[in-house]
Amino acid sequence: MGPAIVDVVEQKRLNDAREAQVPWKKWGPYLSERQWGTVREDYSDGGDAWNYFSHDQARSRAYKWGEDGLGGLCDDKQRLCFALALWNEHDPILKERLFGLTNSEGNHGEDVKEYYFYLDSTPTHSYMKYLYKYPQREYPYRDLVETNRGRSRETTEYELLDTGIFDDDRYFDVFVEYAKAGPEDILVRISVHNRGPEAARLRVLPTLWFRNTWSWGEDDRKPSLSDAGPGAIRALHHELGEYWLHCDGSPESLFTENESNAQRLSGQPNASAYVKDAFHEYVISGQSGAVNPAKTGTKAAAHYVCDVPGGASMTIRLRLSASRVDNAFGDFEDVFNRRIAEADEFYARIAPPSLSEDQRRVHRQALAGMLWSKQYYYFDLEHWLREHGSHPLLDTVRHDVRNTEWFHMLNADVISMPDKWEYPWYAAWDLAFHTVSLALVDFDFAKEQLLLMLRTLYLHPSGQIPAYEWNFSDVNPPVHAAATLWLYKYERELGRADPKFLERSFQGLMLNFNWWVNRKDPAGRNVFAGGFLGLDNIGVFDRSAQLPTGGSLEQADGTAWMAFYCQSMLEIAIILSEHDRVYEEVAFKFVQHFMWISYAMDRRGEHQDEMWDEQDGFFYDLLRLPDGQTMRLKIRSMVGLLPLCASTVFEADSVIHYPKLMELIAQFRRRYPELVAHVAPTDAGYIGHRERRLLSILNKRKLERVLGYLLDENEFLGPHGIRSLSRHHLDHPFVIQVGGQEYKVQYLPAESNTGMFGGNSNWRGPVWMPVNLLIVRALVNLYSFFGDEFKVQCPTGSGQHMTLFEVAQELIRRLTGTFLRDANGRRPVYGGTAKFQNDPHWRDLLLFYEYFHGDNGAGLGASHQTGWTGLVAPLLDLFGRVDAKTVLETDRGRMMAGIIRERVDGQGIGES
Repeated sequence: MGPAIVDVVEQKRLNDAREAQVPWKKWGPYLSERQWGTVREDYSDGGDAWNYFSHDQARSRAYKWGEDGLGGLCDDKQRLCFALALWNEHDPILKERLFGLTNSEGNHGEDVKEYYFYLDSTPTHSYMKYLYKYPQREYPYRDLVETNRGRSRETTEYELLDTGIFDDDRYFDVFVEYAKAGPEDILVRISVHNRGPEAARLRVLPTLWFRNTWSWGEDDRKPSLSDAGPGAIRALHHELGEYWLHCDGSPESLFTENESNAQRLSGQPNASAYVKDAFHEYVISGQSGAVNPAKTGTKAAAHYVCDVPGGASMTIRLRLSASRVDNAFGDFEDVFNRRIAEADEFYARIAPPSLSEDQRRVHRQALAGMLWSKQYYYFDLEHWLREHGSHPLLDTVRHDVRNTEWFHMLNADVISMPDKWEYPWYAAWDLAFHTVSLALVDFDFAKEQLLLMLRTLYLHPSGQIPAYEWNFSDVNPPVHAAATLWLYKYERELGRADPKFLERSFQGLMLNFNWWVNRKDPAGRNVFAGGFLGLDNIGVFDRSAQLPTGGSLEQADGTAWMAFYCQSMLEIAIILSEHDRVYEEVAFKFVQHFMWISYAMDRRGEHQDEMWDEQDGFFYDLLRLPDGQTMRLKIRSMVGLLPLCASTVFEADSVIHYPKLMELIAQFRRRYPELVAHVAPTDAGYIGHRERRLLSILNKRKLERVLGYLLDENEFLGPHGIRSLSRHHLDHPFVIQVGGQEYKVQYLPAESNTGMFGGNSNWRGPVWMPVNLLIVRALVNLYSFFGDEFKVQCPTGSGQHMTLFEVAQELIRRLTGTFLRDANGRRPVYGGTAKFQNDPHWRDLLLFYEYFHGDNGAGLGASHQTGWTGLVAPLLDLFGRVDAKTVLETDRGRMMAGIIRERVDGQGIGES
């Protein structure tokens, strides 16, 4: 089996980083893939971020709040940055950053139009590998914009492969690898492979630059880069200190300033003779005077000219170090070989032994994508709002600027991003799911990410968790408590319980829970309406806007999310009661909340103003009209499945040790017998297998009815997971007339045909990984309560009966099968794209899309949403380790089934 995980070299680095503060994580892939078009860089009057700072301007205009680059890295405060620039001698511009369509240009919203892959990374970034596919012909910028702009929402996107640019394999595979010889000694290997039949030339410009912190009037201390002799560039920064970039082969060194070219942008005189786009002008336009002949500045590049024969490759070597290295490349290959071997060792140890070679490939690339998706995120709202004239403390306050109420915020941290091109900003509920995957490789980082959103400089004084930079006040589903609980239990199973982490989280979560109760249940009815709640356009109306009918919407998903929140907080409070009995009464608070919420969704008796529809056997949103009438919006969607996810099981001895809690629960049952009888989890009472207790919105009868829809292949069960909208609505769309206007929801297995939320996501049919994970969790939890006796047909109507654990296994098989080669060697994620299915240089390169076609599994939306689609890694992990017996017969098994991993040889990841 090999060494235990504590003897793995990469794990020792993680331990050293935690215990001895060795800065193994100081340098990492913390550059964004896109800084242009972000809210931070938007200083327009109307808040049009995409057009205010465009891709075309990005090469000439200095950023203020962050930097982007191609396959790059930087320090953890993004002071000094390194990335690639490329030119194929045909493009009109130097390739320094990824190109994509803005929200208004794409027929399905913003979309990156490049092929790049996060192939490998260890958690300390001691080894990383990235691939960029660069065409040898002129990149079709105009064709991509014009063709996509001319397409309607009813047609597919026009992709880079569709342009023919990769025909005849006339492209370069540009691999970038990083290997750390020490925490601040980074070796860089750039391998250029000519996949075409003929020799071709590629200019490669590895670029080193400082983020511009000196042009904005706050800090005039300017760092410097300077020539330090053949093949060496010296970097000096007042905080970071001294660094050296060693360049093998003594290439030409180019220097300029990371400052805006005002002449090009606005016709104004430049503040500096040398500006940000100097390398573009020098290499492409041949303007030798564009670069500084004194060879100093704040941006520098090593200029390599690579003539690569057809089918051959060339390698460039560099070394970025905190000290000058006399023989910079003497141990180069040896260090790389060791780091690659250590990365292989690490992933071999953390992957379940039962996984196949292809499953291991998916597992590793998913986690590599998670680790590459880190980004230094800097946003000082106090300063930014003053610049926009919208700070509340100003005498004259503008009210048309976004995020005015968040003036307390100061974000300056390395954060896990959903997608560093399409979503280069954190999203709170995405981040909670990220931590489930990150915990497989780096507990410390996962816990830091959860705590980040609960810190004073992030959490609003009212208790609201910030959503995302386009609108921090939007409402994300409250999943942080569940993620906190998962991480705590996971780490406890590995012998390293961290009650301080749990308590720190709990304090912030209490503030947030109270915010939900006070702000999102305005009528005090224990029903909640949080807006779109992450499900974007799943509803008939934009649920974040004023309803065209007037009145209000009571959301089945919002209410179910809150029931789930109650369960998670109850579990945390019970664990904390082990250390402090004062938490017993706090625990009861969440029991009480859960019971009232469950009852509000379906009260005893027949009512038309509740979410459960007895005739259909499903939960729906409830429209409450101004005249007091109510109407169920009978759309069978993920909205009605989320109540299933609010299912939590407690071991027999988990509550009886707390007499005060038991006394309060007994009192509640005496006072509200009808309520308790109605929401009791089973017809026979509260006691399940091994005398476990269940808290669930669904009793056994409701569970059977909802599962009937969930497992019906003509409804929710797709070949690659649970669809977000029932396929029933393909031929039976939901239609409502309001004020002469028709509103319709129809099953759309692929892209959206509505502009709601920009049209760049769709919850009207495709499969989404995070909610599927919650359904898997619920099924396994429910199995641990009901046991082997409770079986359902899967698929519905097939005559094949399965336990709930077997159903969960089947769902995991379908979800993970999206990425795996099928019997014909094809990966469903790539649909009918022949290049990805057949070409040996493409077929094992995986993209983790935002969501997936509800009927065939093809990837859709953002192409690098590894953030939560990376959940395929813990699903593979669970599938490879947990069996029914473990779940049913052991406490540990049930916790593992809650996305908790089994120990490896008695030792666990992160265990020291």
